[in-house]
Amino acid sequence: MKLIVLSGRSGSGKSTALQALEDIGFYCIDNLPALLLPNLIEQMLAAPDSPVKLAVSIDARNLSSNLRQVPQVLKTLARFPELTYEVVYLDAAEATLLKRFNATRRKHPLTDAVKSLQDAIQEEQIRLESIAVLADIRIDTTRLSLYELRDSIKLRIAQRKEQALSLQFESFGFKHGLPLDVDFSFDVRSLPNPYWVPELRQFSGLDQPIIDFLKESDEVKQMIADITQFLERWLPRIQRDNRSYLTIGIGCTGGQHRSVYVAEQLAGYFKQHMDNVHLRHRELH
Repeated sequence: MKLIVLSGRSGSGKSTALQALEDIGFYCIDNLPALLLPNLIEQMLAAPDSPVKLAVSIDARNLSSNLRQVPQVLKTLARFPELTYEVVYLDAAEATLLKRFNATRRKHPLTDAVKSLQDAIQEEQIRLESIAVLADIRIDTTRLSLYELRDSIKLRIAQRKEQALSLQFESFGFKHGLPLDVDFSFDVRSLPNPYWVPELRQFSGLDQPIIDFLKESDEVKQMIADITQFLERWLPRIQRDNRSYLTIGIGCTGGQHRSVYVAEQLAGYFKQHMDNVHLRHRELH
């Protein structure tokens, strides 16, 4: 049986993610009391019609004392040799969560007569930290639409081969903030900037004029070679540590030209050597 433990702050898209998992054949349970997870797994495995894929959502609606015990609860799952599990954690920038709650007029599960929405969002982050640090994959939904989140869940979880490392390259602009879900971030702002060439400003790193401009630069070639060498050296060791997912951020100032081009080149190279390589350009979405 494959188990996905889904968590994250309220408003980050857990319901959408759970629906996406259900669409691809997972038996899904929302708001499971954390301490019941081992008993649930035991009963599921004993059932003659046990599902092959199970997803459970554990979030701040649990008791705080139960959330603190999640690491120990997950350790007890080792007694089920037929079970493999991964922890998926969703999050978004605080300003985005505030905006989503104000737009939907939903009540945050931790708000009360004296606790504001912002205070509740911040407290929730603290409560869920014990789960967040265990995450095999973190997804920053700040700039994702519902459809993009569903696609990300299906692509990175359903299509990943067992025991294979899933590698995602994500270009972004530093002026829009560092993504919350990157494991490594490389800064390419020192490279020649097409933005300062007036006739190139309108294009992105996906367009041929930008590609032609950047591929002629020795600095760009060296940057790509250095990042490639770093990843080739350390990816095997990371995978031996049982990591399932890795997100590599490539950032420039605006996330339109240099970071897009470098991420494209890196993804193209690693796709020749790995099965699960994905690419996302945050600012172009």
